[in-house]
Amino acid sequence: MADDSGYPEGVAYVDGDFRPLSEAKISVLDWGFLRSDATYDVVHVWDGKFFRLDRHMDRFMASVEKLRMTLPVDRDGLANILNECVSRSGMRESYVEMILTRGRSPTFSRDPRDAVNNFIAFAMPFGWVMNEEQRQRGINIVIAETRRIPVESVDPTVKNYHWLDLVAGMFESYDRGGESVVLTDLAGNITEGPGFNIFAVKDGRAATADRGVLQGITRQTATELCEELQISVDIGTVTADALRGADEIFITSTAGGIMPVTRIDGEAIRDGKPGPMTGRLTELYWAKHDDPA
Repeated sequence: MADDSGYPEGVAYVDGDFRPLSEAKISVLDWGFLRSDATYDVVHVWDGKFFRLDRHMDRFMASVEKLRMTLPVDRDGLANILNECVSRSGMRESYVEMILTRGRSPTFSRDPRDAVNNFIAFAMPFGWVMNEEQRQRGINIVIAETRRIPVESVDPTVKNYHWLDLVAGMFESYDRGGESVVLTDLAGNITEGPGFNIFAVKDGRAATADRGVLQGITRQTATELCEELQISVDIGTVTADALRGADEIFITSTAGGIMPVTRIDGEAIRDGKPGPMTGRLTELYWAKHDDPA
C-alpha cells in the first residue's frame, strides 16, 4: 500500500534520524547520486524475522572497506538501526536496505578523500523479482548481446548501482519478447541478471558462475541447501550453450528466494515447466525461515 504522496509505506533512517520513507531525501550533490559512488545491501524480513542478517552485514561491511569508506556506526549500531526501521514500520514482511554513499565534500572538492560518507537505511514492503504467476510457471529469460561490465573495471563482489549494462540488457530482452535477462562476460560466459544469480541443472548437478557475479547470499544459501539434499554444485564457468542445454534453470535473489526459469530466448527448457530440483530447493528454502540457525 502506498501513502498519499504515492510512495510505498515504510520507514527510513537518514541524517541520523528516523522518518517516513516518503520524506527520505539526499543532496543532489551526493556522489552516490552524481557518480554512482555507493555500496548497499538488502536483507529481507519474513514473518517478523530477519533472514541471514549476519551474512548481509558481513558483505556490506566488506564492501564498505573495499570502497575505502567509513560507516558512522559499528556492527551492533548497524543492526540496531535496521531493526528499528522494521519495528517502526510495523511490517511483518519487508525489504530492508542499507546504503553508504561517498557523500559530498563540504568544500565541493573533487577529491573523494574529502567527502563525508552518508549512511542511509530503510524498510519497505517485501518485493519480488517475479510475481506470483511467474513463480508458478517460470519465466522466459533472454541471453543478451550486451556484455557485463568487466571485473577488471568494477568489482562485482561489491554490491553496487552500476546497472546501465543490466538496464540495456533488460530493454534488449523486452524487445525480443523476454521477461528478464542474463548477461555474459567478454568471453561469452554466463554471469548474472538484474538482481539475481542463475543456476543451470544438468544430469542432476547444479552449476553457477564464479566470475563476474555478486556473491549472492541467496546463491550461497542455495548451494548449502543443495549440499543438504546431496546435490552436487559446480561453481565455475557456465557457457551460454550450457545454459540453453540445461535440464532446468533457477534464479536466486533476496527478492524472492529460489525461482524457476522455464524458457531461454523463447525456447522451452525440457517440457517448459519448473523443474523438480527447483521445486525441492524452493520448498526447503522457505522452510528454513523457521530455522533459528
